[in-house]
Amino acid sequence: MGEVILQMKLIDKSFPGVHALDHVDFSLKRGEVHALMGENGAGKSTLMKVLTGIYTKDSGSIIFEGKEVEFHNTHHAQEAGIVIVHQELNMIGDLTVAQNIFIGREFKKGFMIDDRKMIEESKKLFNELHIDIDPRARMSDLTVGKQQMCEIAKAISHKAKVIIFDEPSAALTEKEIEDLFAIIRDLRKQNLGIIYISHRMDEIKVITDRVTVMRDGSYVGTLITNDCTKEDIINMMVGRVIYEEPKTHSMVPKDAPVVLKVEHLNAGKMVQDVSFELRKGEILGFSGLMGAGRTETARALFGADPKQGGSIYINGEKVTINSPEDAVRHGIGYLSEDRKRFGIVVQKTITENSTLAALENYMAGLFINKSAEKDVTVRYIRELDTKTPGPEQLVVNLSGGNQQKVVIAKWLVRNCDILIFDEPTRGIDVGAKNEIYKLMNRLASEGKSIIMISSEMTEILRMSDRIIVMCEGRKTGEIAIEEATQEAIMDKATRDIK
Repeated sequence: MGEVILQMKLIDKSFPGVHALDHVDFSLKRGEVHALMGENGAGKSTLMKVLTGIYTKDSGSIIFEGKEVEFHNTHHAQEAGIVIVHQELNMIGDLTVAQNIFIGREFKKGFMIDDRKMIEESKKLFNELHIDIDPRARMSDLTVGKQQMCEIAKAISHKAKVIIFDEPSAALTEKEIEDLFAIIRDLRKQNLGIIYISHRMDEIKVITDRVTVMRDGSYVGTLITNDCTKEDIINMMVGRVIYEEPKTHSMVPKDAPVVLKVEHLNAGKMVQDVSFELRKGEILGFSGLMGAGRTETARALFGADPKQGGSIYINGEKVTINSPEDAVRHGIGYLSEDRKRFGIVVQKTITENSTLAALENYMAGLFINKSAEKDVTVRYIRELDTKTPGPEQLVVNLSGGNQQKVVIAKWLVRNCDILIFDEPTRGIDVGAKNEIYKLMNRLASEGKSIIMISSEMTEILRMSDRIIVMCEGRKTGEIAIEEATQEAIMDKATRDIK
C-alpha cells in the first residue's frame, strides 16, 4: 500500500431528528482495498454520499491528494476521480453497453453521436479489465454480474483514482464474485484506492487490507484485516457477540398439520413439475444456485406470474390463485427479494407502507382511521426495533435493513399464516440479520409457516427445519435438517448441470 490518497476528518451530518454522522474519521491509501462496515443505519452510505457530493457535510474536512476539497455533486466528484459503483445498478436496459458507459459524455462526429468510437473505447476498457463483453450488446440482455462489470468499466472510463463498491456482490453468483475479485485485485495493482462496503464477512477476509467499522453514525475503529478475526469485526459492529450455529434438529412437531400443498406446479422454463408440502410452524428452506427457479416458484405460487399447470391446497382445500390479491385473501404474504420494486412504496411513510396490505381494516366509512393506523405501526416499529425518528418517516430515508423490517411489518399487520421470505437478509448487516432470524423463529413458534429462499448456505442451515433443493427449474432434492450439510445441498443443487 502507498501513501494516503483520501482523508475524511471529523465529518458531521444531521438530518431532521437524526444525527447521521458524528465526527467520523476515515482514510484510504493508494493500492488499498479498505472495507467500510457497520449495521444498517450505522452511517456508511451517508458518509459515502458526503464524499461524492450527494450530501453537504455540516462540519469536518475532506482531503484528497493532499488538498482540501468539497464536491457539490457526483459529476464534480467523478471529474476529480472519485466514482461509486452502486448496489442498485444505474444502467439503462434498452441502450447498448457502449452507450451506457459513455452516456452524457458521448463521442461526437460533427453533430452526430459517434457510436463506432464509443464501441472502440469500450473494447479498450474491457481489454484493460480482462472482461469479455460485446460493447454492442443491449444492457438488458446481460446477467447482473456482467452489468456490474460494465459499471466498473464506466468508473474506470472516468479516470478513477478512488472507486467505491457498495454491496457489489449482493446479486452475484460465486463465479461472478471470483471474477469481481480478480478485477479488484488488478485495480489494486494499478494503485487505485478502493472502498469496499459489504455485509458478507467471508468476503472481507478474502479481498480487503483494512476494515473501518461504524456504529450509530460514529467511528468505532480501524483494523488490519489479516490481524483480526470475524468475531472481532462483528463485536465492533454490534457491540455484542452473535453466534451463528446451524440448526441441529427440526422444531416442527411430527404431527403438525400440512398448511400448504403444491402439486406439479409449472410456470415457464424455470418452474417444472415442482411439488412440496409446508407444515404449520415450519421454516422450509429453498436452496439452489442462482437461476435455479426458486424465486420463480414463489412468484407462481403467489400469483405474481402466470402458471401453466399444477394444484395448490391450503389446509387441505384446493384453491385457485391467479393473482397476488387471491394469494393474500388465502393468507399468503410474499416478501420479495427486490424490496424496492415489489415490497414498499419508498416515497410513502412507514405507516402508509405498514398498513398497505390490510388497508380495508383501517377504514372508517370513506376515511382511513389514522389513529388506528399509527397505533399498529408504532407497535411493529417497537417489535422489530426499526430505527426511525417516528412512524411518519418516509421509507426512502431508511437504511436497507430498516426498509426490510417495514416490508415484514406489512405482512404481520395483515396477519398472514403463510409467509414467503425471498432472500430476507440480502444487503442486511449481521446485527439486523440476527434480529430477523429471531423474528422468523418467533413467528414459527407462534404457528406461522415460512418458506425461506436464500442463497446463503449458512442461513439455510441455521434457519431451516427442512430443505428443498432446486436446479434449473426442477426440485432435485429434499433434506431433513438433521441430515443437511453444505456438501449434500451442493450435490443436489448441481445435479442437472452438465
